Amino acid sequence: MYENFKFDVIFRTEKARLGELTTPHGVIKTPAFIFCGTKASVKGISPQQLKELKSQIILSNTYHLFSYPGADYIKSRGGLHKFIGWDKPMFTDSGGFQIFSLGHGSVADEIKGRRSGISTLCKITEEGAIFRSYWDGSIQLLSPEKSIQTQKCLGADLIVAFDECTPFHSSKKYTELSMERSHRWEKRSLDEFIKLDNGDQAIYGIIQGGIYSDLRKRSAEFINSNNFFATAIGGTLGSTKEQMYEVVEMAVKDIDISRPIHLLGIGGISDIFRGVDLGIDTFDCVHPTRIARHGGALVKNKYRDSKVREHINLKRSEYANDDNPIELDCDCPTCCSFSRAYLHYLLKANELLALSAITIHNIRFMNRLMEEIRQGIFTSSLNEVKLRWC
Repeated sequence: MYENFKFDVIFRTEKARLGELTTPHGVIKTPAFIFCGTKASVKGISPQQLKELKSQIILSNTYHLFSYPGADYIKSRGGLHKFIGWDKPMFTDSGGFQIFSLGHGSVADEIKGRRSGISTLCKITEEGAIFRSYWDGSIQLLSPEKSIQTQKCLGADLIVAFDECTPFHSSKKYTELSMERSHRWEKRSLDEFIKLDNGDQAIYGIIQGGIYSDLRKRSAEFINSNNFFATAIGGTLGSTKEQMYEVVEMAVKDIDISRPIHLLGIGGISDIFRGVDLGIDTFDCVHPTRIARHGGALVKNKYRDSKVREHINLKRSEYANDDNPIELDCDCPTCCSFSRAYLHYLLKANELLALSAITIHNIRFMNRLMEEIRQGIFTSSLNEVKLRWC
């Protein structure tokens, strides 16, 4: 198993590490950022543009593709790689996060401590999660076996075991019961993966346990003791950034460091630096592309207009007469062609070009960030890199 996959640590500075993650569709240089193409598309940008911007890997979402157009349809089109025209590595999540977060109102509301909306989650049983499809209203069951079968049809290189993602407000008792159920589901996921394995995919186990150190330790030990290729840190990470860092640190403390380590759903600039310092190899988040669709352009600290945000809002009137690019030292096509003033005008005029142009910048920004982080690890100058970007 995993004969077509390999993870090599090339260089290490304390816990931060430079690595190479080999897959059937190419080698990922780590630390790396995974861009979210939730419904088999990174919104507003083509696979060819993603490659031109030096993107290494993208993610698609099992829950959404399970709901529509269906895994069998994508399999009949040759799998995700062929269907979308992407010949580099791909990652799919298990679908669990969307089922449980949508089940509490909207994606990430409960995970991040917010409570709103109408539940789509009908019932959690030992078999799996029963939910009402947002697509057609039908009642569906997503079990560990069905999640793996779906991801097998989708054909991503890196896939994830099915788990329950507990909401922020859960008690320790419920978090423990949920974690134990997740462990049973993950073992079933691994068994189904082994049954279907043909060497084209590798599976991640997910560490759960919420904000509780003893549960995180138990969960890490469970993942270590089973034949997962890699480890992902999931579940609620707390209500503040500092608590999130504490939870990630307690989780990585007991992880098998011979395996790749992924931090699910985190993509802030300062969060990535902290994660890299703790030994995280890969990150994914919708943040860079989502804020672009609302006029948010990621910038290094010297270009910011706020000590809180890591981006500027080009809808703001102050940019109407700003003839500078988003960043003077950025090599992306947007910064080489367009001014902040023009992008401001496009946003105000509701022109679609604004959304794709800012998305292009944000994707290249994240790739430049990861390139400099890798160089900083190799030259033992990560702190200096952090000062430029944070």
